[in-house]
Amino acid sequence: MDGSPAGLPLAADGYPAAGGVTRRQAGAAESARANRGWWDAAAPAYLAEHGSDLGDTDFLWCPEGLREAEAHLLGDVAGRRVLEVGCGSAPCSRWLALAGASPVALDLSGGMLDRAATLNRRTGVSVPLVQADAGALPLADASIDLACSAFGGLPFVADAGAVLAEIARVLRPGGRFVASVNHPVRWALPDSPDPADLLVVSSYFDRTPYVETDEHGATVYVEHHRTVGDWVRAVVGAGFVLRDLLEPEWTPGRSQTWGQWSPERGALVPGTLILVGELPA
Repeated sequence: MDGSPAGLPLAADGYPAAGGVTRRQAGAAESARANRGWWDAAAPAYLAEHGSDLGDTDFLWCPEGLREAEAHLLGDVAGRRVLEVGCGSAPCSRWLALAGASPVALDLSGGMLDRAATLNRRTGVSVPLVQADAGALPLADASIDLACSAFGGLPFVADAGAVLAEIARVLRPGGRFVASVNHPVRWALPDSPDPADLLVVSSYFDRTPYVETDEHGATVYVEHHRTVGDWVRAVVGAGFVLRDLLEPEWTPGRSQTWGQWSPERGALVPGTLILVGELPA
């Protein structure tokens, strides 16, 4: 196994190698530290695997193939200042810029933002890039018109309510926030795209985080599970009015398999939950 720029050993597929996997509590600082390093190390492999599907100037909400160009979940973005939380290599923000918005692309991972900067130069669509924790946004109160997160930081934070409250803080009255996350039912099922593997293997109600460790027991990856009800309460608790909950169906003709997502599995169970919230005007 070769080492990564973040110092993590890499498996044969180019992703950080997990020495161990467990379910246990993990707080905000531990989650942020581990996931920053993991995504720094995983950025080359992740974008080599998924970059062609994500595109350089496209807005893909989820592996099912729902794109903002067709869905219009953010509404009219022209002339709006938009914050993207967990931007990765920032294709969504570049799409927003081409649609007439003024995006700010934010991510915890410097490795991902390095890739975003390269794509800014390559595409000629340069969007502002900010490295920051979603729980402490370096933006003024009521300075953003819209906010979005396409499988960005929310699944990886210990306190989703605190992050949603931060997003609400920087949004102007009437501002909209749209986020896609793993569908909570996914946590009860195996990470397999094969419908034959659709067996309940753990409790949907077990919120204990999923934690990967290295060979010395140090935490290298953390993902947090929340039920649909947990997400609804977090959105409403942050001051948003919940306008919609979407469970996208698989796009006809789309053949990509992405982790546990596949056309065959997508025909049977939802893989993504999209939350649409608005602040009172």
